[in-house]
Amino acid sequence: MKQTGSEILCESLLKEGVEVIFGYPGGQVLPLYHTLTDYPKLRHILVRHEQGAVHAADAYARVTGKVGVCLATSGPGATNLVTGLANAYIDSIPMVAITGQVPMAMIGRDAFQEADITGITLPITKHNYLVTDVNDLARTIKEAFYIAGTGRPGPVLIDLPRDIQQAAAEFHYPSKVHLPGYKPTRAGNQLQVKKAVKLIGEASKPVIIAGHGVRISGAYKELRQLAETTNIPVITTLLGISSFPETHELSLGMLGMHGLACANMAVTDSDLIIAIGMRFDDRATGKISAFAPSAKVVHIDIDPAEVGKNVKVDVPIVGDVRTVLLELNKEIAPGDHSDWLSRINGWKKEYPSGVEIRESDTILPQYVIRKIWEKTQGQATIVTGVGQHQMFAALHYYYDKPNSFITSGGLGTMGFELPAAFGAQVGLPGEPVWCIAGDGSIQMTIQELGTIRQENAPVKIAILNNGFLGMVRQWQELFYDHNYSATPLWCPDFIKISDGYSIPARNVTCKAEVEAAIEQAAATDGPFILNFIIEPEENVYPMVPPGAGINNILHEPKKEAC
Repeated sequence: MKQTGSEILCESLLKEGVEVIFGYPGGQVLPLYHTLTDYPKLRHILVRHEQGAVHAADAYARVTGKVGVCLATSGPGATNLVTGLANAYIDSIPMVAITGQVPMAMIGRDAFQEADITGITLPITKHNYLVTDVNDLARTIKEAFYIAGTGRPGPVLIDLPRDIQQAAAEFHYPSKVHLPGYKPTRAGNQLQVKKAVKLIGEASKPVIIAGHGVRISGAYKELRQLAETTNIPVITTLLGISSFPETHELSLGMLGMHGLACANMAVTDSDLIIAIGMRFDDRATGKISAFAPSAKVVHIDIDPAEVGKNVKVDVPIVGDVRTVLLELNKEIAPGDHSDWLSRINGWKKEYPSGVEIRESDTILPQYVIRKIWEKTQGQATIVTGVGQHQMFAALHYYYDKPNSFITSGGLGTMGFELPAAFGAQVGLPGEPVWCIAGDGSIQMTIQELGTIRQENAPVKIAILNNGFLGMVRQWQELFYDHNYSATPLWCPDFIKISDGYSIPARNVTCKAEVEAAIEQAAATDGPFILNFIIEPEENVYPMVPPGAGINNILHEPKKEAC
């Protein structure tokens, strides 16, 4: 029996275990939306903007480990996915984006709402397809999900002309894929593993830097076993946060531009770096020539293109992080680095910026984050956008729960937090999800409050409202002579906006109200918004100036209580 392209697509999605699609309808996907009503097992969630769909699918994939799926029409619908696809690409998020396209005969004729979305997204997708024959559709879906979820994960786009959605073909879903040019390596080379074991045994000042690859591969137990067996301290990248328990005695927190001083100093003084599933990006390394000048480097990563790209590597190991660590842990011997750890503990005491919170009569953003950590007992999933609020959340919430910090890393996408928090909540029903938002960042996607309300998702939203584009203002203060050009930010009345969406909300204007407000939000069924009026010109510390080595650290100036 023949089926239409829309039916083949829906059947294929079910074969891939898809349960949720985040989307927005339009003219060139109407055949597909007409068919979706016949497939109740495919839950479609109507967002308010296509960027909301792609960010929600992104976060859903991060918290579930499944391939996220989003759907948009042609032209502006498809181009509205671009930022989210670029975000997912650089952060290695498995996703399949499905876009409508004008009928085949109209492609290339500048038809209404036509855009060459496969050409546009070629640099920001792991692969993409323009389906020109309905008989190829099932195979295309199979390949897309395989490519998105294997090797180094990433987004794959499928562009589907309207007449292909309507055309008919026999449905045969392939049991396997045949992609001769695509063979990701999972198992690390055994000789390289033995070389790594030797270097680890010889090192006197080693550090582990854990990146997003640890979380993607689910190598939490294996990382902890390696650290505890060898007694080597663990540092994380921004996206590596929540790969290793941060209250563990071997945890040094995050490194880099806003990393803790003890982490940056330890990397700079180390004689061996064991880099696990991380890219050595510029925010982590600072000035490359000053990065760990005396250290040898063992680099474990599934993407061979990342190994040696930014930092010279002595022992490269290409493979899945968990698979490689399982082999490494079989060979590794117990270690004792008590002198090295004692030195690091001295740095912790000497440089408390990013850990200690000074006394203040006003609401400090780091105080809000710490209180959310206390009230949630560290068991919430925290989702942020990009800006000062992101760094405060990274530094002042302690992530012991695996895979509990969701943020935009490599692309630095403002507006990520609200749709991503919703996507995370869909993937984690019944679990606490907190959206930490900036007053500037949240306004980029604030319309997704409509999605949250319609679905009654119990996302708790904490807006850190300082009346500035805070991170840019901080740079202007420190490096541009306090010239606050285009950073003072007029904000709407967030309580009235919340009321318009029928979401309960509360302004928090004094420090004494912070704890009670957090408790009220947590105890409320459904969504809740807290608008914290914080210290307007509070800065994120520590901070490494742009272009400097990560040991060149600006610490929080001494301030009296306000």
